[in-house]
Amino acid sequence: MSADLPDVTEAAPPFVRGEPAEVADGVFVLHDNRVPLVPNIGFVVGERATLVVDTGLGRRNGEYVLAQAKKLAGDRPLYLTTTHFHPEHGFGAEVFAGSATIIANRGQRDELARKGPGYVQMFRGLGPAIAEELEDVTFVDPDFVYEGRAELDLGGHRVVLREWGPAHSAGDQTVLVDDRVLFTGDLAETRMFPIAPYFPPHDTDFDGGRWIDALGGMAEPNPEIVVPGHGEIADVTLLHDIRGYLEYVQAEVTRLKTAGASAEETAAKVGQDARARWPEWANPEWIGLAATAFHAAG
Repeated sequence: MSADLPDVTEAAPPFVRGEPAEVADGVFVLHDNRVPLVPNIGFVVGERATLVVDTGLGRRNGEYVLAQAKKLAGDRPLYLTTTHFHPEHGFGAEVFAGSATIIANRGQRDELARKGPGYVQMFRGLGPAIAEELEDVTFVDPDFVYEGRAELDLGGHRVVLREWGPAHSAGDQTVLVDDRVLFTGDLAETRMFPIAPYFPPHDTDFDGGRWIDALGGMAEPNPEIVVPGHGEIADVTLLHDIRGYLEYVQAEVTRLKTAGASAEETAAKVGQDARARWPEWANPEWIGLAATAFHAAG
């Protein structure tokens, strides 16, 4: 495993656990409990249909999430969407085929086609518990693909799907429920340094500048409840905090690069200073990758 990535070999197995908790009228979340490679998973239960947001890592987690969705939905039809293609968010989608209408933005669908097999191999290298969950994983095509923006009327709940990438990934998507509850995927995490998957030459779609712009746009509706990809549920302040961090890294990289610092020197300096500035945030390994990406882009 790369020394640049968080070490998850001793972490708890990446299993979705517990019962969905209602965070707003008809909106439920299966919390990640801060277990690495477990996302926050959403359910929006309308009068006519139910939407599931993200699946967890692999078939076992997908089956658990589908079972919870069926309990909440009763005899209502199911929809599934994923916030982006990364394995812990969407690599359980295969179990939903035939049970739910799968919706994806075009950028995410295309990114999965390009990178899915490579990410399976990369994540399997993170440890045997993760490799086991990805054994024989298969990918499914979405039933409906949109570009830019799409709306779902679930009956009593209006859901807006919007694509923002490239930012954290090439195909980032958010899910906004009733202009009140926002599912961000990995465009926001709580008490964690944002995940910067910059792995040249294999994956260079991270775009910090567009991510900064996306966070500004995501904050415009002033959502009351923000469900991050990982970490505790928050409010719109989280979006401002993550944007402030990325703006800080961007500005520091520009300053250091202008002064002649190499990418390695810049990453080390920004990493040291950001740790001191945000001492309560986890996974500082991502700081250097973000700084390196900004350095390459600038």
